[in-house]
Amino acid sequence: MKRSETRILTTHTGSLPRSPDLQDLLRRREDQQSFDEAAFQSSIRDAVGDILDRQQNAGIDVVNDGEQGRSQYATYVKERLTGFEGERMVRSHTRLDDADFPDFAATQTHMSSRNMPQPACTGPIAWKDWPAVERDIANLRETAAGRDVEEVFMTAASPGVIANFLPNEYYATEEEYLYALAEVMKDEYNAIAASGLILQLDCPDLAMTRVSQFSHLSVDEFKKIVELHVEVINYALQDIDPERMRLHVCWGNTEGPHHHDVPLREIVEIVLRARPLGLSIEGANPRHGHEWKVWQEVTLPEGKTLIPGVLDTTTNFIEHPELIAQRILNYANAVGRENVIAGSDCGFGTSAWGRKVEASIAWAKLASMAEGARLATRELW
Repeated sequence: MKRSETRILTTHTGSLPRSPDLQDLLRRREDQQSFDEAAFQSSIRDAVGDILDRQQNAGIDVVNDGEQGRSQYATYVKERLTGFEGERMVRSHTRLDDADFPDFAATQTHMSSRNMPQPACTGPIAWKDWPAVERDIANLRETAAGRDVEEVFMTAASPGVIANFLPNEYYATEEEYLYALAEVMKDEYNAIAASGLILQLDCPDLAMTRVSQFSHLSVDEFKKIVELHVEVINYALQDIDPERMRLHVCWGNTEGPHHHDVPLREIVEIVLRARPLGLSIEGANPRHGHEWKVWQEVTLPEGKTLIPGVLDTTTNFIEHPELIAQRILNYANAVGRENVIAGSDCGFGTSAWGRKVEASIAWAKLASMAEGARLATRELW
């Protein structure tokens, strides 16, 4: 994984806006309607090329495919794996902050990851569409070949975040379910890393689920869940060089109170036990923007790279480049300039339809981040 050796590099969390035409095709697949598979695959290839162009034009150094062929960042696996053939229904957990502010929660009716109908796991997990993984990898590698970018990454869902959205109704225990997911998903993780791409494992479950799936637990009890999830992650990633991986943690890409979020300080040392050397983590939104100070107390392990969010992905405000530079400088002064890559709090399209930031504004925010990184570079080098 690249390091910021002469300047602050820029990246993002993974998902990026889809075009209206691609949204329509993804919607038809999600609703299990008939559609032209060949046209769908052609649209994905075209979208990956367009999304790489847009990232380069915005000044992003470490790029990806924007998850253009996925309806949602975690539940895309239901099309690829057995065990998820049952009835689709809304299965999201009530968040603690929604319970405190029910009038606000009632206004949140737009399509998002939280209210997309999903199946549960009702049978044994195995691959049923492995070629879909190979297509994703080939589309990105072939389209990115020869481009003037620093590095290319691909996202994949962690066992814990899959279990959050696609709950277990088959395995005897939650731990057994997590390890069953790990046993199968490690094939995807290994294939991404073996292809030469950087693997980003998406792990919002390490923070987000405190206020939803595990809202009945105390913070100390939740930390035991985080420890289990990190153990499962490390099992699934055991065959991959840590330098070929980064890990994303967030508290959920939702605009809302977030006042019950588990503090970073409570979980950071457990999260740092995960094998990937890159850590992408929220750092810009109003609930977690102060937590850069945690890194004044916690030593970033040797070789690790911090990818803090310097853009809030739930607001249409375009952050000023000087604010972005200030945020980068806070992290660089805490952990060292070479150990920081500028990123976003979360994705701009964690589901294909649920974004709150308009597509054109998302690209303007990313361009502002690139300018902020240039300002920070002048301060640091």
